[in-house]
Amino acid sequence: MKRYLFIFAFAILAQSANAQLFSKERVTNLETFDKKLLTWGYFLGFNTYDFNFDYEQDLGPETDVVVNSTGGFNVGLIGDLRINKYVNLRLEPGLYFTQRDLLYRQFEEENDRLRSLQSTYIHVPLLVKFSTKRINNFKPFIVGGVSTSLNLSSNQDNPEDNGEGQFRMKKNTSYFELGFGIDFYLFYFKFTPSIRGVFATSDELVRDENPNSAYTSNIAKMGSRGLFVNFTFQ
Repeated sequence: MKRYLFIFAFAILAQSANAQLFSKERVTNLETFDKKLLTWGYFLGFNTYDFNFDYEQDLGPETDVVVNSTGGFNVGLIGDLRINKYVNLRLEPGLYFTQRDLLYRQFEEENDRLRSLQSTYIHVPLLVKFSTKRINNFKPFIVGGVSTSLNLSSNQDNPEDNGEGQFRMKKNTSYFELGFGIDFYLFYFKFTPSIRGVFATSDELVRDENPNSAYTSNIAKMGSRGLFVNFTFQ
């Protein structure tokens, strides 16, 4: 799924950049846009989330947790502060909806093997955007930074655990992010497709009360990782 999302988004970026480079049109749109100190906008997009597991002991592949992820979608706002001609500071709070299924292959019963996790995140990244010189009506960039999220679907405080069929995750998670994109200056607004990888730095797992739980005892750390494809309008 991640590969197809990446190919789709890259094709859009490449096609748009090609049109700007080889078009005979040389009318400069939004000439003074990048001179503004503050700009605002919104974004729409889609995501795919996964988990990365670190284990206490290597007990064999049959005990590793298999993650099946499905695509989700994103929506949010953008605040952009101009530092200089090539550097911008960005705040991009948004809502991210996703689902992941965890498969424990050592169990035979479906109710024991499968844990479905539907998550709704309030995701708040603080990013630094490094742009190249504007060429005609487009400008490539890379972006990186840190972020935090609040999982509105978290059951961290649920007294029930996997013994009662409840897989628990923490409410708050921290991440680092890295991505790239292209700004396209259209007649009325700036349109920006971008791709960003997101990697958790904190442990999201709430462990079971039973210290020998087959679900959590061998997991040293469980952290989200994701791929975001966003389309920004400013």
